[in-house]
Amino acid sequence: MKSAVTCQINSAPVWVRMKRFTTILPGVLIAGMPLWVPSVPAAGDTNVIASPSALLRCLGDELWVTRPDFVVFVPVVTDTAVNDTGNEHFLVFSGPGGSLMAVWTQSSAESQPDQHITFSRSEDEGVTWSRPRIIAGPRKPGGGPMASWGYPLVSRSGRVYVLYSQHMGRHDTFVHTTGWLHGICSDDHGRTWSKPQQVAVARSVRDNPDPQMPPNMICWQKPLRLGLNGAYLAGFTRWTSFAVTKNPTRSWISADSRVEFMRFENVDENPAVRDLKIGWLAANENALAVPFPGHPRVSACQEPALVRLPDGRLFCVMRTAAGSPYWSVSADRGGTWTRPRRLLRKDGGEPLLHPLSPCPMYDVGGNTAGSGRYVLLIHNHDGHYRGYGPVDTSFHRRPVWIVPGRFQAGADQPVWFDAPKFFMDHRGVRLGKPGTPGRLDLALYSSFTVRRGQPVLWYPDRKFFLLGRKITPEFVPGAGFQSATNPD
Repeated sequence: MKSAVTCQINSAPVWVRMKRFTTILPGVLIAGMPLWVPSVPAAGDTNVIASPSALLRCLGDELWVTRPDFVVFVPVVTDTAVNDTGNEHFLVFSGPGGSLMAVWTQSSAESQPDQHITFSRSEDEGVTWSRPRIIAGPRKPGGGPMASWGYPLVSRSGRVYVLYSQHMGRHDTFVHTTGWLHGICSDDHGRTWSKPQQVAVARSVRDNPDPQMPPNMICWQKPLRLGLNGAYLAGFTRWTSFAVTKNPTRSWISADSRVEFMRFENVDENPAVRDLKIGWLAANENALAVPFPGHPRVSACQEPALVRLPDGRLFCVMRTAAGSPYWSVSADRGGTWTRPRRLLRKDGGEPLLHPLSPCPMYDVGGNTAGSGRYVLLIHNHDGHYRGYGPVDTSFHRRPVWIVPGRFQAGADQPVWFDAPKFFMDHRGVRLGKPGTPGRLDLALYSSFTVRRGQPVLWYPDRKFFLLGRKITPEFVPGAGFQSATNPD
């Protein structure tokens, strides 16, 4: 049954506490009043979040519905105003000096003209965070072209780089994917940042034939030191220009897309941003592709997640439109990759089910540990969910299930998985910018850290709250979490 939920409660102050994190959310809850009521079906949906005060009444309860252990950011909402209601692409990483740092893409709502890159830092293992600061892009519409999808690199001496997609006033495939690669850097732990500079990007056969048109690229997960000689390696999605390959359907999900890889060759030399050197791997005809159902010449293969195997190979999991994630392996640290195949529970086992939504996979021993114990996060359905279908990406990207995996020496598929375990969901309450339908999805534009032996998933809840949740031994039995911090 298709259904959605909006908040319809009266206002009263409530204090919310968790460990050392304390905040006040006025106008949230009255004891004995209903927290939510059903709304009309989402098909042909005309529901919108009516006002800031209507949104405010949701916050106190909704903040905790996914059972977070850490709260990084809650949008500022009053009875009459709201700010920064779109928060996603949330990358938490180990900064210099033992700190935790975070960068994310923030806006009033995804792809709006005020989209920008935000930075925050924690000195107490994620319990409290500094006030977020915009480090690239406009605060308000009209303040300059939007900046999107920032990701970090930290040199061994402590210089922090943040690279991002800089919109240039024209777009090709999608407005939020078209942009030149720009970046900034900081030598004082994020207190000050350099002026933006452009980084050279190799042209692709899938780019627009007009050389002045920027490429369509998104680097979804943070780069990890998994490349040759400890170089940062990252997979990314390259969307094919519609001038090269037309979209065969009316849905965005069938737009041609492939997975490629970047290797950052000289980060540890602390170059100026414009002098960063990137090796482009699995490019052009070697890009990883998975046929879109019914259109075998079109690929829907996106958002790669990388882990290291105990034997030194790299294992990559990607989202597709085929009803399951697909996987590939590299035996040369990302230089070449095997043909993608459907992800199964084990050799000869049933497929793991997942729609076209992020499906991150992480090493519970640390992002570069090669521990042999992993977690995969999926929705545990193929896109058919409560009456919705594979194209209904705003509605079927939930709930989240966690799937423990372990290295299987000598197997065809080198990671085998246990049965999925329920991890989190919400109750259908929309969150987002007043005047819009808000968000219902739990799409995991997420990141992962392991510090002092504790794995933490950092995730956006409905692209609104930014939260962290510990991965405890109950979800990965027998993993033997390490006692040392594992660097990113």
